[in-house]
Amino acid sequence: MTRLEGTQREEALATLGAAWHDTEGRDALTRRFDFRDFSEAFAFMTQVALAAEAMGHHPEWSNVYRTVTITLTTHDAGGLTEKDIALAAAIDRIAGASA
Repeated sequence: MTRLEGTQREEALATLGAAWHDTEGRDALTRRFDFRDFSEAFAFMTQVALAAEAMGHHPEWSNVYRTVTITLTTHDAGGLTEKDIALAAAIDRIAGASA
């Protein structure tokens, strides 16, 4: 898996929602999700975990009460790859279904 760079990276990022943003100091993407309560946040994380496992690509994430923050990067490639874009799109679909 090779890193996305230049036009290829810009085109890939354009397929995602504007809520994903570059992670400061890293070749990665981050998005924050806010839910009504902890149970809703945890249910979202469970769905994301199942999707990530099926894709064989796992997020860096944290959860504080009703907020989930997810960072995506491909460590083996040293930065952002198509795997991250695909997982971000899946996470967006899950978040949309959770809304």
